[in-house]
Amino acid sequence: MVLLAAFFWLSVFLILHTYLFYPLLLQLLSSGRKNNSVCYTREDDLPMVSVIISAYNEEEVIAEKLESIFAGDFPADKLEVLIGSDCSDDRTSEIVSSYVAKHENLVFKDFKERRGKQNVVNDLFKESSGSILILTDANVMFDTSTVFNLIRHFKNPEIGLVDTNMINKGLKREGISYQEKAYISREVFIKNMESRLWGSMMGPFGGCYAIRKDDYSPVPPNYLVDDFYINMKIFEKRKKAINDLDARVFEDVSNVLKDEFRRKVRIATGNWQNLRTFWRLLFRKHIGFCFWSHKVLRWKGPFFLITALVLSAILSIDSRFYLLLLAGQLLLLFMPLFDLLLKNLNVHIKILRLITHFYAMNLALFIGFFRSWKTIQSGVWDRTPRNQ
Repeated sequence: MVLLAAFFWLSVFLILHTYLFYPLLLQLLSSGRKNNSVCYTREDDLPMVSVIISAYNEEEVIAEKLESIFAGDFPADKLEVLIGSDCSDDRTSEIVSSYVAKHENLVFKDFKERRGKQNVVNDLFKESSGSILILTDANVMFDTSTVFNLIRHFKNPEIGLVDTNMINKGLKREGISYQEKAYISREVFIKNMESRLWGSMMGPFGGCYAIRKDDYSPVPPNYLVDDFYINMKIFEKRKKAINDLDARVFEDVSNVLKDEFRRKVRIATGNWQNLRTFWRLLFRKHIGFCFWSHKVLRWKGPFFLITALVLSAILSIDSRFYLLLLAGQLLLLFMPLFDLLLKNLNVHIKILRLITHFYAMNLALFIGFFRSWKTIQSGVWDRTPRNQ
């Protein structure tokens, strides 16, 4: 029983470490630390920048995306935009083509075979002329200074990748948008602290980040999480990845649990793919600590939750204390069902929705683990619906 109790508390500690203790430790250690200070100024001879967009059926947002880029304050003669349509069957190609006539620095490739985001980006990378690449999604809108705030850090030769500060819009209390925003905002905060401490940010916001063209590593065609793959390749090259809170971008946050759950299963599957590729980085100083604490322990979270539940059930046979702990876990597991019942009555309680979000995320991680062991032939996936 002593050994079972030890494993129970180890499981609890590891869950608390990845979600609570690790962020608190980062906050303590990063207090007063500055981000990269070796930056371009607006008076410098700025590098050529290529903005790369893979678009599939983005007629709802692609015009607004292009307007947000071209309305920016980055010099037009130092900027090119490359868009590849991944065999879109809506008006995406028609809309982009109308902009090509107005902007000579816009390049459009209309691919006739659906191959997935990473394959389109790999092709556009070969066509790009910029020394700095900004990889971005069609639904992520730029601020006026987004491009400059991203690329200014590349004056420092140690910097290989720079991430943005994603700001969510379109929040609705009847769905999961507030909980998703809280999760994403916390992730940005953690990544920024990792940046300031060690330049070891664990994965950029896939909707928009910048990388040196010389450091770009083509993503394998069957990989499901391209941004994390590219980030870890930067670490293999002994360079730093950072987050800049001033490089702001805007995205309509996901609000429908079913759609977001499907997306998280895909991401979880891709996470396990990446872990099998980059496991050696788990043993590198600072990088390894962040990789374990921020990512791997979180990915293993559902197994820790199951272990804690099963062991508390066994230990509760002879212990009222563990019986109470078991009752508390079962009560939390019941909360998503209670939340669903209240939602059907148009009653929305944020803390209940947060518990639902937590367990849904861990269920997605659990499913993704087993899916990752199957042979994944293609990196094609269906995007989450826009403006939910």
